[in-house]
Amino acid sequence: MMSSSRNTDNPESTLLTLYMTVKRPFTPPFYLRHPHIQSALNSVGPRKRRANRLAERLNSEALILTTNDGVRLAAEFDLSTQKKAASKGALVVMIHGWEGSSKSAYQVTTAKYLLDHGYDVLRLNMRDHGDTQHLNRELFNSTMVGEVGDAVEIFLNQRPYQSVFLAGFSLGGNFTLRIAADRGSALGLSAAVAICPPVDPVNAMAALNQGSFIYRKYFMYRWTKSLRKKLVHFPEYDFGPELEGAKTFAELNAFFVPRHTEFKDADSYFRSYALTGDRLSSLSIPAHLIAASDDPIIPVSDLDKINCPEKLNLEVYDYGGHCGFILNMQAHSYMEPRLVELFDGYLAASSD
Repeated sequence: MMSSSRNTDNPESTLLTLYMTVKRPFTPPFYLRHPHIQSALNSVGPRKRRANRLAERLNSEALILTTNDGVRLAAEFDLSTQKKAASKGALVVMIHGWEGSSKSAYQVTTAKYLLDHGYDVLRLNMRDHGDTQHLNRELFNSTMVGEVGDAVEIFLNQRPYQSVFLAGFSLGGNFTLRIAADRGSALGLSAAVAICPPVDPVNAMAALNQGSFIYRKYFMYRWTKSLRKKLVHFPEYDFGPELEGAKTFAELNAFFVPRHTEFKDADSYFRSYALTGDRLSSLSIPAHLIAASDDPIIPVSDLDKINCPEKLNLEVYDYGGHCGFILNMQAHSYMEPRLVELFDGYLAASSD
């Protein structure tokens, strides 16, 4: 595992020579090293079963956060499980990935780990995720980062915290870094962590199309299922025939992008939320981008397209798949203690 900010003094430096080692490199048992195993165990099998049990024990407060523009986003809020004296009085806002939700296995298990280590947790659903298709008429798209930041601001206005951390997974990690760059200081964020975010969405979609059919089938099923739910609540959209006829992401994007976004085609839409070039140059708070070299969905080589600002730290692990980083057959994830380690470090530094 490696971590760094970009070294601009040596133009011939490559991504894999730019890192410093942290305390606990992630090395899973040999039988868990395959990227597809790592990726699958992030959401299914023992982690999913454990998440179901944990969710039953959590006393989450269900919230609807309404922005000044009238956008409504659902969230679940939990107070730390630690006694008041042991609670850190800090909040972690978590953002799930595409077609995930606040109830996704990785969201629930990570939230429980944070709660047990003294953090309050807000699990925020993006528009049209987590069975919230009825809350807003307009369809979700990945440029809607402003409303997610607005929802965080609304929550913090209602329940202020001295220390606030943002943690996002996959597409939620992409949102996390854009929010941190655009308004991290204004929101009072202490730090942000993005796990396996799409950096160049054009390449990520190409990797999805060219990779295992399992991922294509999974995301097509989840996306079309979500769109069908949208039709139930807003039948005037009348895109049912297109849903039934589409067999590929390209077909769906060719239909939906020009009709339901401001972009004329899929490539221009994907480029609009890329993290490449100077997109993150305005970062004024510490941020961490965590990736795996063997991620089957997000090409690790895309990290080299970021003009890495001083505030951005990169961590690239040899193993982990897509958002997995699974340690054992019980599907505990290395990212859970890693997040606590990072956030504890920033809390300690702020108290010095």
